[in-house]
Amino acid sequence: MQLVLHYDGTGFSGWQRQPDRRTVQGDLEAALTRICAQPTAALGSGRTDAGVHARGQAVGVRVNDRWTSTSLRRALNAVLPDDIWVASAHAMRADFHARYDAVARRYSYYIGTDDESQSPFRRRTEWSVRRALDRDLLEQAAATVRGNHAFRGFAVRGTAPATDDHRCTVVHAEWRERPGGLVFEIEANRFLHHMVRFLVGTMIDIGLGRRPLTELAALLAAPDNSDVSPPAPAHALFLDRVTYPAALYLSTE
Repeated sequence: MQLVLHYDGTGFSGWQRQPDRRTVQGDLEAALTRICAQPTAALGSGRTDAGVHARGQAVGVRVNDRWTSTSLRRALNAVLPDDIWVASAHAMRADFHARYDAVARRYSYYIGTDDESQSPFRRRTEWSVRRALDRDLLEQAAATVRGNHAFRGFAVRGTAPATDDHRCTVVHAEWRERPGGLVFEIEANRFLHHMVRFLVGTMIDIGLGRRPLTELAALLAAPDNSDVSPPAPAHALFLDRVTYPAALYLSTE
């Protein structure tokens, strides 16, 4: 079964189960174990860091055949905490793997540029910059990111195997205006640890005139992250969607 989760990452130490820390995986597995009356694992499409939100995290679970996607979703939403919600559930092929079968993931990052972005109703989900950003430079930066690149310059060192080429194919990268600020949307076949946050932090520095646009191309060719800008804060990042081949779905229930 595939579960699609929404969660507010504010109160979690990320997705992955950790001893003595509250995590999304830990809370979800506790809920699954409760309704299934036996230990039940939940495998996410990937890890989200502490503070990162989701409205499209995909999770693979194996449950008894008596559960339908409708009944499992209803039962979980009855016992999960308020900051996790199962948006949908789908019957999948027995060999479905939430991480390795994903063909694309989409993230969005929210920037607040008006004074109200400091409001307690917005600052948990936006990075309040409140300075004029050069939209043309941001668009050129997004265009530079699109395509197939080795993103060593935008990844935490040592989190991918030494044999990994760090190459990702970015099929969509765009800045767009929204009320009170901007949002950066990016979709790729894979992402490296902190990759989106390093990209946003660097592009915001470019948009503020703190570093030239030409340095972005140099970072895409860099062997490590020595020259990248600090990562953008985690609390404004959302995992929006994970895409799988249609053949993996058994029904549209």
